[in-house]
Amino acid sequence: MSNYTQSTNFATKDALSPGDPLKIVRGTEINTEFTNIAVAVATKFDTTALASPGPIGATTPSTISATNVQMTSANGGQLAGLRNRVINGDMTICQRATSTAGITGSTQSFFVDRFRTGGQSTTGVVTTSQSSDVPSGLYGFSSRVTVTTADTSIASTEVFGIVQPIEGYNIRDLFGTTFTLSFWVRSSKTGIHCVAFANSVPDRSYVVEYTISVANTWEYKTITVSGGLTTAGTWDLTNGTGISLRFALVVGSSFQTTAGAWNTGNFFGTSGQVNCLDSNTNIFAITNVQLEVGPVATPFEQRPIGMELALCQRYFQNYDGVCALVGTSSAVNANTRLLPVPMRALFTITQTTAGTGGTWVALGPNKAIGQSGTHSADFSTTVLNLSAEL
Repeated sequence: MSNYTQSTNFATKDALSPGDPLKIVRGTEINTEFTNIAVAVATKFDTTALASPGPIGATTPSTISATNVQMTSANGGQLAGLRNRVINGDMTICQRATSTAGITGSTQSFFVDRFRTGGQSTTGVVTTSQSSDVPSGLYGFSSRVTVTTADTSIASTEVFGIVQPIEGYNIRDLFGTTFTLSFWVRSSKTGIHCVAFANSVPDRSYVVEYTISVANTWEYKTITVSGGLTTAGTWDLTNGTGISLRFALVVGSSFQTTAGAWNTGNFFGTSGQVNCLDSNTNIFAITNVQLEVGPVATPFEQRPIGMELALCQRYFQNYDGVCALVGTSSAVNANTRLLPVPMRALFTITQTTAGTGGTWVALGPNKAIGQSGTHSADFSTTVLNLSAEL
């Protein structure tokens, strides 16, 4: 590095008498000063600090070019918003029960919003919950699976894990584009665990291994898929499932493949996946799950709570309150309610608390609800669950 060195003594020129020809600043002198300034600026720019990636949360860019800067953070905070393709990655939104027991291996059961269990055949039974246990210094919650009935012998057709299906509209730009998954994980089992990405058919899967070093301790993991999604296979790029993000707990041999490449078939993990269901009280938990474009994992994106709730309500809404009725009528529009957020598609309605009104139906087809049938009271209180889950 060098400092700017002045070649022309402008103070001496200022002191000369008017009319002295040496008082005039010549073009060559100006050119010299500009050259000196350019040299000083160029050498002050520290390119050595840009040679290698900095840690998560650092302000040092990983790479820089004329058209691209890849950074972990800016001023110690997150970069541009709406990077994360995972909804409710910090598990804060939970419109359903915060704890559900008796979940079997073949049950697809949502617990915190947008996350569900997924699998088949395993004889293990678990409790799913929204847990306040998170890594030190983080906020929010975690999704936790606790084993209540162990499965010590995994057959070839057994598989079980935590899944978030991501809508096709939200993954359109991931084809041929490197993306990175980051998350915190806690497991009772040390050793190899697996994460997988799969299309909706599913006829294409990408499996990655990661290692739990210490049992029952939060560990931070990052996984980069170089080249992004493959164009081979069948992909839903509209309002169906674009990709399923899968965190494996057990993987039978029928669902095993090699890691680090797109493979043809429906896979959850590799042969190295440990059995997280092999003992009662085993736990597996995740939080701050983030999937973003680029080869660098950035700090978890903290979206406003109202925005995160609205993103969740595209798929599920818990509608609780007094439903005012108007006299006695069989018309659908006798009692109509606009939804706070239009849902992904035509939704199903489950009435969890009985009211005295008629049957509830979807209108719009995904923007409102209404009652049909004969109303036997001027008002009734009811609780409705509206689901357009993937």
